[in-house]
Amino acid sequence: MTLDEKIKALKAKLEGQRSKVTALQTEVRSLAEKAENEADFTAAKAKRSELDNLNKEIRMNEENLDLYKEALRGKTKPAAKRNKVEANKEQRHAINEYIRSKGKITEGVEIRDGEAVIPGEMLRDITPTTDGISSPDAKPVIPVAISYTPQRELQTSVDLKQFTNVFAATTASGQYPILKNTTATLISVAELEKNPALAKPEFANVDWKIQTYRGAIPLSQESIDDAVVDLVGIVGENANQQKQNTTNGAVATVMKGFTAKSVNTLDDLKHINNVDLDPAYERVIVATQSFYNWLDTLKDGNGRYLLQDSIVSPSGKTVLNMPIFVIADTLFGVAGEAHAFIGDVKRAVIFANRSDVTVRWVDSEIYGQYLQVATRFDAKPADKKAGFFLTYTDEAAPKA
Repeated sequence: MTLDEKIKALKAKLEGQRSKVTALQTEVRSLAEKAENEADFTAAKAKRSELDNLNKEIRMNEENLDLYKEALRGKTKPAAKRNKVEANKEQRHAINEYIRSKGKITEGVEIRDGEAVIPGEMLRDITPTTDGISSPDAKPVIPVAISYTPQRELQTSVDLKQFTNVFAATTASGQYPILKNTTATLISVAELEKNPALAKPEFANVDWKIQTYRGAIPLSQESIDDAVVDLVGIVGENANQQKQNTTNGAVATVMKGFTAKSVNTLDDLKHINNVDLDPAYERVIVATQSFYNWLDTLKDGNGRYLLQDSIVSPSGKTVLNMPIFVIADTLFGVAGEAHAFIGDVKRAVIFANRSDVTVRWVDSEIYGQYLQVATRFDAKPADKKAGFFLTYTDEAAPKA
């Protein structure tokens, strides 16, 4: 027989053998599934051995076929020692054909236990960093976790209005009388002498004029309906925060207008508390974060911190028996500046409160709602002796 005839005959034989593989695989699977006793398992094992032997014959015939083909091309080297690159290319082609045909074309593919076997040489040709699948490649099928519930950024928020003397204003402007402290004394007189006149009380009138602060924002009904969270509630909370920022700014501006004092030692603070501020006034300290930091580092002669724990003070601390309220640096100046107000805030600042409203309504011109916030008030200094505006400087105290 010529080489062509041998190749043709061997291909026909291989085709017949490969056609038997699928049938044997089905029989092995069926026998294994139905096996319930030793005889059934023996029959399944025998059929499995028959399948293994058939696969071995197919591999041997494939090697012989490769040898005939090489000989037909005139190559003297046996198929087992041919160029590895070419062999791998042929193997890849055979595996691709096997995959595309869904297992029907098995020529050039080693079948073991009904599955195609890929040689280790082909696996070693793969470079994981370039040939593998990484996250960017699989990005279209990798989900991204997104939270739709906003978390509010924390910030110092003290309502300064609560410390002032708040009264309900019923007109757009007016005067608020402040009764001054009297220094007059009674006169000693003899029996049945005519009564001397009492000193008249002195009043100081504080002029105030209501200012209106307001704003509105439209919310589309689509955004309200489609939002995962309560959008109206979030916007309303934000609006109320803006309203508090407005009143805080007005009260802080009044506090900054009081008599200025510089402090750079504990003795300076004690002098203001003991001498400059009348003992009749209530005492609190409204301190910026930077000023509070200075207070927090003050020590006595024994090295003990002067800031004491307190269940009454909002900050949880007192200094020289005065409660401390901590606000952001920017309310009294700029970040990093240490300022504070010391004194009786209720007597120092009046707050004429005219109205404070938050309303929401549906507008027929748009498909949505309007949220409006408005506050009308005025803040003015009342008793100008009731406090001082402090600034801490770290300069050394001048020598006497």
